[in-house]
Amino acid sequence: MDVREIIRSNNPVLLSFAASVLAEAGIHHHLAHAHDASLEGSIGVVEQRLLVAPDRYDEAHRLLVDAEALDAPPA
Repeated sequence: MDVREIIRSNNPVLLSFAASVLAEAGIHHHLAHAHDASLEGSIGVVEQRLLVAPDRYDEAHRLLVDAEALDAPPA
């Protein structure tokens, strides 16, 4: 499965909000390392990654910038 990282964070509020924005737009996404992050507790060592399909990356990025979940230009 070919995917591209759109957000890397240990902020559960940001990740949940971003996932909600993508889901509402019908963009399939995957939250990687969610289990690892929950095992390590709240010390913030393991960052979770929100992944999207490469062909939906630009659209997802634009949506997240508009929703103020991202402020950086696409990588």
